[in-house]
Amino acid sequence: MKIYEELVERGLIAQVTSEDEIKELVNNGKATFYIGFDPTADSLHVGHFMALCLMKRLQMAGNKPIALVGGGTGMIGDPSGRTELRSMMTTEQIDHNCECFKKQMSRFIEFGEGKAMMVNNADWLRDLNYIEFIRDIGSQFSVNKMLAAECYKQRLERGLNFLEFNYMLMQSYDFYMLFQKYGCNMEFGGDDQWSNMLGGTELIRKKLGKDAHAMTITLLLNSEGKKMGKTAKGAVWLDPAKTSPYEFYQYWRNIDDADVIKCIKMLTFIPLEEIRPMEKWEGAELNKAKEILAYHLTELVHGKEEADKADTAAKAIFMKGTTENMPETVISEADFENGSISLQTLLVLGGLASSKTDGRRAIEQGGVSVNGEKVTDVKAEYTADAFDEEFVIKKGKKNFRKIIFE
Repeated sequence: MKIYEELVERGLIAQVTSEDEIKELVNNGKATFYIGFDPTADSLHVGHFMALCLMKRLQMAGNKPIALVGGGTGMIGDPSGRTELRSMMTTEQIDHNCECFKKQMSRFIEFGEGKAMMVNNADWLRDLNYIEFIRDIGSQFSVNKMLAAECYKQRLERGLNFLEFNYMLMQSYDFYMLFQKYGCNMEFGGDDQWSNMLGGTELIRKKLGKDAHAMTITLLLNSEGKKMGKTAKGAVWLDPAKTSPYEFYQYWRNIDDADVIKCIKMLTFIPLEEIRPMEKWEGAELNKAKEILAYHLTELVHGKEEADKADTAAKAIFMKGTTENMPETVISEADFENGSISLQTLLVLGGLASSKTDGRRAIEQGGVSVNGEKVTDVKAEYTADAFDEEFVIKKGKKNFRKIIFE
């Protein structure tokens, strides 16, 4: 099976322009394509995962990826799917985040001469002359058409400021510049980016003529990725300092039954002929599928050694009750108040609750135990000597944390 047909069967393709041409380029390894990443944090998260896996698949098929980090667009923020203005970041924050992204992307994509490239749109956006840009680029866009775009329609009722309104022009300009500077002939993006992506394709053809072949293709990228990227306690990061390999493994191990085969198709590199029989799996077999998914993705992001440790720890905890390789949280005297520390605070420090209110709710609902004993007292507190012996918190059925006092 050729790569484009594989992407279709894996459920990645949402809509395309010029499908025959796109298929020809992609299947013959002639696509130089880009995907944009706005550096809104110092780590990628699982919402970016589908894009990274896609870039890896296409590079393996001979195509050339361009990872475009938004050192320029990140100073505005994409309004797509947002109900309010993004927090403004400093130039230093944005540049630092871009550097962090490249390190993480290198686990998926092979950078180097004639291989993948990382490009920063700050190179052409930060020093733009506003009057020249509006005359040259802004004149190519219809305001009426822009306002009809889904990414803006969602914000109009709550308020869309002029800063955000520029985002479509800037993303379109990115494609225009990449086309000219690097021969980029294709843009991939999430289904909520379709209007922005079409803007780039149209800009290239208006400015460079109808023979300029720039094409766009959207995936079930952001709609699925954003859903996957959030949990009750926030984002699931690819940085092990933010989300440990064990927690990353557990996230995928605990996904809904309805999503497991879909995620295996979209995110793993397991051959489709091995996945097809899994579509008929039910009950206990779906738990096996979740273990397969969790292991493969943890190995992809954190390496085989960490995947083995996470898998072993998970099975040991649930089958044998051992705490070996269980994720740990170290607390110190500074975390205590008047000689004690509350269970609510421990839940937050251990990453098992997003706030003390969230922790209180979990305790009230009977979902928290300490060393195997259920705790229902929301005012439960512990002194330092409680940590002389092993101290393990369990939230729900599968979330464990060993607390160590140093």
